Amino acid sequence: MPLLPPPEWAAHQAVWIGFPSDPELWLGDLIEAEREAAAFASAVHSNGAGEKVWLVAAHEDAAAKARELAPFATVVVEKFGDVWLRDTGPIVLGSGGERRAQGFRFNGWGGKYDLDGDQDVGERLAGRAQLPFAKADWVLEGGAIDHDGSGTVLTTEQCLLNPNRNRGLAQQEAEERLRRDLGFDRVVWLGEGLLNDHTDGHIDNLARFVGPGRVAIPTPAQDDPNEAVYRDAARRLEAAKLDIVTLPSPGRLTDETGDVIPASYMNFYIGNAAVVVPQYGAPNDRAAVEAVQALFPDRVAIGLRADHILSGGGSFHCISQQVPK
Repeated sequence: MPLLPPPEWAAHQAVWIGFPSDPELWLGDLIEAEREAAAFASAVHSNGAGEKVWLVAAHEDAAAKARELAPFATVVVEKFGDVWLRDTGPIVLGSGGERRAQGFRFNGWGGKYDLDGDQDVGERLAGRAQLPFAKADWVLEGGAIDHDGSGTVLTTEQCLLNPNRNRGLAQQEAEERLRRDLGFDRVVWLGEGLLNDHTDGHIDNLARFVGPGRVAIPTPAQDDPNEAVYRDAARRLEAAKLDIVTLPSPGRLTDETGDVIPASYMNFYIGNAAVVVPQYGAPNDRAAVEAVQALFPDRVAIGLRADHILSGGGSFHCISQQVPK
């Protein structure tokens, strides 16, 4: 049987977390983004009760700041373009004595952000972890898929079938590649992702497995810019005979120019001891943490602000990639 990536709630050896490192990318958000990343790392580590944290910095100056803010973490210096290790880091398959790291081509989310170091940081991280590494010859970002460990995977047509990733890739061929390289035997297709998500619809902002065959999706808030997206996702998941649970939506949040930002509580990270839920200063922040806590009674749900990480385009799940035990 092919190796599968374990579900995120399975035991972790460690987690890679990207540390904001480039002042030119982060501008006035850099200092607060560093603090948010360090707070996330601390929650995952949970004073040693959680998992090891491998905090990845792009250069020595950023590494010094990471050590200052997160003295409990192992700081790794590896050149990357930006912190989104969910997309550029390796996906680890298997557990116990049989594990390997699977990589994919990366083209800057369809050519939007072509940054030096992002194309091979996954292979370098796998080497540091002493994991055998293979690289598939097609574009796939880790945030474009979510799976439950049983062979079922969620993705979106908007992202995985987008011609800016793999031109001419048909749905059946995409399914064959997911089966060949990651061992999935059932692909459940959702449609569009969140409005103004520069990843072209990553699933980890929209729908997440929270147990075998059980998927969490947002329920629309009043005047929610993603109401139609959420309702379409629910219809497709129901048709796939998956068990659906709902989390609140942050609703309509905008930046200083008035543009809608792709804020989502779905970008939580499931650690060994804690589930860390991004917060945005929205009315539903507390309710989202309470809903996640009910889904994971064996862990502590922790809400942490992620406004400044979101300014870069993602949240806690996006900057992390777990290493199964």
